[in-house]
Order: sequence, then C-alpha cells, then structure tokens
Amino acid sequence: MFEIIPSGTQIDFVGRARLWVAISLILIGIGIAAMVVRGLNLGIDFRGGTVVQIKTTTPIAIQEIRKALAEGGHGDAVIQEFGSPNDILIRVAAGSGQVVKEVKQLLEGHFKDHGVTVVRQEEVGPQVGADLRHKAVMAILYALGMVVIYITIRFEFKYAVGAILALVHDVLLTLGAFAVTQLEVDLTVVAAVLTIVGYSLNDTIVVYDRIRENHRENVQAPLGPVINRSVNETLSRTVLTSATTLVVVVALFFLGGSVIHDFAFALLVGIVVGTYSSIFIASPVVLAWDRLRNRGVQEAPAASR
Repeated sequence: MFEIIPSGTQIDFVGRARLWVAISLILIGIGIAAMVVRGLNLGIDFRGGTVVQIKTTTPIAIQEIRKALAEGGHGDAVIQEFGSPNDILIRVAAGSGQVVKEVKQLLEGHFKDHGVTVVRQEEVGPQVGADLRHKAVMAILYALGMVVIYITIRFEFKYAVGAILALVHDVLLTLGAFAVTQLEVDLTVVAAVLTIVGYSLNDTIVVYDRIRENHRENVQAPLGPVINRSVNETLSRTVLTSATTLVVVVALFFLGGSVIHDFAFALLVGIVVGTYSSIFIASPVVLAWDRLRNRGVQEAPAASR
C-alpha cells in the first residue's frame, strides 16, 4: 500500500493539542471579527432582487452576456441557461422595473442580431431572501444534529462532542474566509458547506474507528497514547485522500469559470480546514472530554466523604 507518511511516524498530536486549538481560535476570531465588521456578502438568493428570463433566436455565450451587463453596472448578476441555450435566466441584485428595462436595452444593444425577448420577470423580495437564509441555517443545524445522533450510536457521546466541535470549527472558518474575502454567499455556497460537513465527518470517523479498534486491543491503556497512535496510523490515508480531492477542487477553482468560482472556493477552504480538524481538533477534544468526565467521577466520591 502506498503511504505518503512513512510507517512508524510518531507525532505527538495530543501533547501539542493546546497549540492546534490556539491556532484555530485565532483564525476563528479573525473570521468572526470580519463577519461582525464587514458582514457576509449575501447573494441575490438571500437579499432579494429581480429575476429576468430572456429568449434569443440564436444562442449567446454566457460570458458575453455577463460582459455586456458588467458594462452597464450589473457585474454581480447571476446568469445561467434555462432549459436550452436560447433561454437565459438573469438574476440582478436591484429590484425594480427600471432594472428590467436596462437589462433589455443592454442586451439589445450588444446582441442586435440575436432577437432578444423578455419572456418573464419577477421580483424576489427581502422576505423571500430572509426565508431562504432561515432555511439555509436550519439545514446546517439539522445536519449537525443528525451527526450527533449517528456518532453517539456508532461510538460514544464523547466522540460526538469531538465531531460536532470539529464541524462547527470547519463551518466557522469557511464562512470567516468568505467574510474576509467578501466573495458572494449564495445557495451554492450553502451546498458546499453541507458537502464540507460530510467530507470532514468522513475523515473524522476513519480516525475514530481506528481509536476504537486500538483501544479494544488494550482497554487498560490510557486514551492519550491510543489517540496518538491512531492518528499517526491514519495520517497517510487522511493526507493522501485530501490531496487528491484538492487537485480536483483547485482545477475547478482556476478553470471552472466565474459561475462555480465561489462554490469551488468554499470547497477549497473547507477541505483544508476539514483535514486539519480531523487530525488536530476532533481527537484531542475526545480526550479532553474523557478527562473532564473522569475527573467529575473521581471528585464525586471524595466530596461525599
């Protein structure tokens, strides 16, 4: 079996847990500060706008439409094919009849020979955007709740605590990166965040499974050394899996075009921080929770004397 990390590697992950946690807390603090000061750059899905569907007699390249709208001050418009290359859906941030007129004039001016016709127009109000924001947050919370149930059933509750904190860590760092860069957050980014939750959880479960196996071999062994051994044994697999996934995501980020740029950026950040959390955060949290629980059990008899 190919191993990117030499067999027998003994890195003291548990002994340096405070360092790993400190790094994460600093980065999360920067992200939260950016969210408070600058806020997230919410897309049309969440803040409302105007949806315009146009039909053309001959196809127009999406990039050409985007360029034409950008010249008219609508560079943030979301453009996509709708059914066929001749049907285009355009979503613009501002919501008024004047915007529809501007879009139509811009397209007719740039593409006179393509027979541009406005088929449909509708406004997405702030209330709809607020509803979508609520549903997006609830989707993430439901996913985290199901993770707690699954990990508790498959392992123990202390493992669920570690997994949830690792996932919260990943979500906060990903959203923090969007707050710092001011890239647009839309429904595709929410989908990317949910994908990150699943990806990071898979990495964490692999480590947890090895911890459980090694602990079963010697139930009397302290949990700290068992965690160190387990993380080192799965390190090659974790790094190799993440590296191969990153190759694809990096290609999407640089070559996928502006339509999926923000989605690819979310995956790029999420895979990096997800790999970090599954190695440096999830398992040390399990150990900290175990020590805290055992300390409480030991102190209870002493207090009753």
